[in-house]
Amino acid sequence: MGGGAGARVALVTSSYHPHFGGVESHVRNVARELRRIGTDVEVWTVDRGERLGTTELDGIVVRHLPTPLPARSGRALATFAAASPRAWRAWRSAFRTFRPDLLHVQCFGPNGLYAAALARRTATPLVLSAHGETFMDDYDAFGASALMREGLRRTIAAAAMTTGCSEQVLGDLRDRFELVGGVVVPNGVGPAPTSPPHGVLPADLDLDAAPLVLGVGRLETTKGFDLLVEAFAALDPALGARLVLGGDGSQREALRAQGQQLGLRGRLRLVGPLDEAAVHTWMRRADVVVMPSRREAFGIVALEAWRAGTPLVATTLGGPASFVTDGADGVLVDPVNTGALTYAIESVLRDHDRAAELAANGLTSVRRYTWASVARIYGELYDRAVQKAR
Repeated sequence: MGGGAGARVALVTSSYHPHFGGVESHVRNVARELRRIGTDVEVWTVDRGERLGTTELDGIVVRHLPTPLPARSGRALATFAAASPRAWRAWRSAFRTFRPDLLHVQCFGPNGLYAAALARRTATPLVLSAHGETFMDDYDAFGASALMREGLRRTIAAAAMTTGCSEQVLGDLRDRFELVGGVVVPNGVGPAPTSPPHGVLPADLDLDAAPLVLGVGRLETTKGFDLLVEAFAALDPALGARLVLGGDGSQREALRAQGQQLGLRGRLRLVGPLDEAAVHTWMRRADVVVMPSRREAFGIVALEAWRAGTPLVATTLGGPASFVTDGADGVLVDPVNTGALTYAIESVLRDHDRAAELAANGLTSVRRYTWASVARIYGELYDRAVQKAR
């Protein structure tokens, strides 16, 4: 095939457009690049109850497939028993219609359980790509579900290849899920988006020229935005800085209440979900982008900040520490130490020459992380997996 060209690949992802997030961005960009190099690709994703059926995005077929799982209560078991035959028929129909040479699971969840079962039944090779789902989930799906834990172990054992977006991700799979080996396939970032942005934008708000601190991501405990709010509240008031958080999640109202309790009032704005173009718009306006995660699998936000030419302050707790060079193209700090986080943010806001140097170096570093290179690595893995299965 040669780098995946000529293959028929189903990218089986835990979530996809119209939802926003790191995995959704990864799969969408990979699908576009694979198609560009001649791979026949479809995206299969979890039907969250919207019943979207079969749609198309970027000229690529997207199948929203039901993925019910059993639970312990009698009512839940009865619901699963009624729903699972229809779900399995939908997965078999997707396979018969597309006839993939390979199934590529992106972020293991219910999608992974169904894809692994389909791979076994049809003798189709499977590649598994992990994105930190085993330790980034606030609801600890793998801790709570023996089915998920055992399903992941069996899928790793059966997979032709397992990849992770960072060594931290692979390390967790080795420690807890019996992975041997594994390949790092990092995230990428494309050119600055040109499509119209979706979401609240700087022009929509009454923002003056005061310094702007920006955080973007899922508003969940693992992302550490409460640490950022606390650190921001301790900034020198003379700076007159403002904090904007882009994204949505279960902690949104808690963060708003925290801001009120700390006396931030109008200095903290939560602007809701943002697509990639809106994120880029906000980053271009920001004076510093902060990634305060308690745990981070990789951190596409870091690449987006580099692309926007905006100074970056990032967590030491996970992925960013493996590709951000402290003091060169970003500032690395343990966000749990909120005093240190305050100091890092304030130092960037005060030292304009240093901020400019961080931004310039980020623009250089981001060139190493293209979606074309990610797709090329995947294509090589597809070739090996398909050839091994023959």
